[in-house]
Amino acid sequence: MYYIIIDCGTTNSRAYVVCEDGSIAGQASQKVGVRDTSITGSKDVLAAGLKDTVTKAVQAAGIGEKDICAVFSSGMITSEIGLCELPHLTAPCGAEDLAAHMELVEGLDLYAGKPVYFVRGIKNKMAQEMESPFAAAGCLDFMRGEETQMMGILRDKELTLPATVVVLSSHTKFISVDGGGKILGSLTTMSGQTFEAVKNNTFLTKSLEDDGSGAPEDYFDEAVVEHAASWIRRAGLVRSFMFPRFLDVLLDTKWYERRLFFEALIAADDMLSLGQMDMFGLGRPQRFVLVGLRERCRLYAYILRKEYGDIEVSVISDKEQIDRLSIEGMLSLAKKAGVIR
Repeated sequence: MYYIIIDCGTTNSRAYVVCEDGSIAGQASQKVGVRDTSITGSKDVLAAGLKDTVTKAVQAAGIGEKDICAVFSSGMITSEIGLCELPHLTAPCGAEDLAAHMELVEGLDLYAGKPVYFVRGIKNKMAQEMESPFAAAGCLDFMRGEETQMMGILRDKELTLPATVVVLSSHTKFISVDGGGKILGSLTTMSGQTFEAVKNNTFLTKSLEDDGSGAPEDYFDEAVVEHAASWIRRAGLVRSFMFPRFLDVLLDTKWYERRLFFEALIAADDMLSLGQMDMFGLGRPQRFVLVGLRERCRLYAYILRKEYGDIEVSVISDKEQIDRLSIEGMLSLAKKAGVIR
């Protein structure tokens, strides 16, 4: 028998048809996401787009309606601009908690009337009530989708816990996991979106884009990264954003050097968030798992080792392996919930 797993994002979504053992029989993707709900004010575009994506994935698998047992999804699809808003679970939260609250969504048809199950996201636990919501702002955080990905990561029997998982995508999300595999909470930054917004919509575009000269293969300069981290500590992010422009206009530098410097500025600023990790009660992080593109993981791993010294850093950067984390995590939760026998 087969199952459909939907990865619904902000702007893009993917659907997988998978066997019980996690092997992918078919898949499809489409430029549709919860952003469409924000723009149109209606969930119809999102629902129609997801149904179309699922249909194409089933066609790619070459199977019939009768072979599909159920549809599973997590992430932004459970938000207020998704298809069915579900409240977050409160950390600490583990596989048993997520499975126990897997939600059968009534009245939602994403493929041939098959039952649809959603996994809830997780929010940070507030240590104490504060007089002002703005005083509490820095303690707040949540995830939708990463909790399922985390269940896939935690299936690795060679992973030593506790650990901090760093998911590098349109955001950077630092996720604290205790020795028993429970998610203690998360810290999220807008790093990926900041990179795209500043690079493409400010006068830095010229200073950061390829001028046609190309870049050395596998380029990485430790000195450039260390200088960027130093300037973040001294001048902050907004002031430092000016520096690639100065390096372009006033000094003799290459575009790929400036690009690395710019990426390192954002990564170094991200690391300031780790100063809040003590709120999860595990002390100074000693073990990190980085999940994302290889070049970005290399940059973050280097800065982490410079900041924390003797630490363990492992990397998951293969795109297919990253995709499989959510699939394996979802299937493991469905089995714990008794949805898959």
